[in-house]
Amino acid sequence: MPVSALHHYTIRCTTSELDVLRDFYTRHIGLTVGARPQIPAPGYWLYAGDQPIVHLYAIADVPDALPPAGVPLTGPLDHIAFRSHGLQATRAHLSAHGIAYDEAPVPGWPLHQIFVSDPKGLKIELTFWLDEEAPQP
Repeated sequence: MPVSALHHYTIRCTTSELDVLRDFYTRHIGLTVGARPQIPAPGYWLYAGDQPIVHLYAIADVPDALPPAGVPLTGPLDHIAFRSHGLQATRAHLSAHGIAYDEAPVPGWPLHQIFVSDPKGLKIELTFWLDEEAPQP
C-alpha cells in the first residue's frame, strides 16, 4: 500500500468564488487550468506542468453535495490526496484493520479513489492510476 507523493489537495468553495480562486492560482501562483473529468459540481483542476495539484470544487452552496450528518466539515480544505499504488492490497489492509473507506472510480478516466478519514476527521484520498496497477490474477 505504498504512497509515492502528494497528488493534490481540494478546496471547497461556492460557485461565486470559483473564478476568483482560479484567477488567484493561475495569475499569482502560476498554475494553469487543465482537463477535469465530469464531476457533479462545477470546478477547475489547476495544473503544474502535467500534474493537477489544486482542485477547486464548488460544493459549499450545493446542500446535496455536502458531507452527510456526522461527517465533519474541514473548512475550505475538502481533502488531501496521495498518489498510491496497490489498490487490492490497500483494500485488504484497510479492511483487516477495520478502517472504513469509500471507493470512487472516476468515470472516463483511469483513476480510482479510496477515501478514508484521519483521526481528526480530515478526508484523505488515495489515488490509484488503474493503467499503472499490476494486473490481478
